[in-house]
Amino acid sequence: MRRSIFIMALALWPGLAHAGLTEEQIGRIGFDPPQGARVPLSLQFRAVGGYIVTLRDAIDGRPTLLLPADFTCKQICGPALTIASSALQQTGFIAGRDYSLVVVGIDPRDTIDDARRFTQGQIGGTGTSVLTGSQETVAALLGAIGYHTETDDKHDAIAHPAAFVTLAPDGRVVRALSSLALQPVDIRLALLEAGDGRIGGLSGRVALLCYGFDAVHGIYTRRITVILQIVGASTVAIMAAFIGLMLVRSRGRGASA
Repeated sequence: MRRSIFIMALALWPGLAHAGLTEEQIGRIGFDPPQGARVPLSLQFRAVGGYIVTLRDAIDGRPTLLLPADFTCKQICGPALTIASSALQQTGFIAGRDYSLVVVGIDPRDTIDDARRFTQGQIGGTGTSVLTGSQETVAALLGAIGYHTETDDKHDAIAHPAAFVTLAPDGRVVRALSSLALQPVDIRLALLEAGDGRIGGLSGRVALLCYGFDAVHGIYTRRITVILQIVGASTVAIMAAFIGLMLVRSRGRGASA
């Protein structure tokens, strides 16, 4: 997956000029999911209800939106959660039935109360998990998805990308998207892809074919290119057979006359 530099810039602005970070630290911040990335499903976190939950429990066999967040961040994470929540409501999918939403705190110093205040009134209910974890657990999760942060001790803050990933039910990273440039159609298609066409019905599976078009580069992905080549070849063959049949019929009528 391509390194999302634009996501890093969104996350750092507008506090970049006043950040207590060195140029080298800023250069390490970014979002770069490795090829074949997969989250460790056995990692244990604490939910806002106070009980321990694994990532496997939180995903619960559904395509999942995994949103890393700083529960005390007032510049980026709050608006990002609002945008994601609004987009999810417009997808037509239902949490707990079609997908799972997992919000994980990236700052181990944040408490359950911080998590509860951060998400209050925006998300909740079946299929939604808001989790906090130890430094080791959080580092293992973020490392698995290529999510790189830096701690700004001077301002007691964490500089981080404004981004999230969609996961397949087995924990495989499927898509990486910006939290701040999110449209309902983007998240719907990303969840459809993570669910491998098992949600959204026939229209969803058809939409996945369209999703194979990379608008950034103006090309189709390799899988869709192959499908289009097969369809195109089939169309040419059918047309050739039809023309041949018409010629045979035309000659037959001419001989009868």
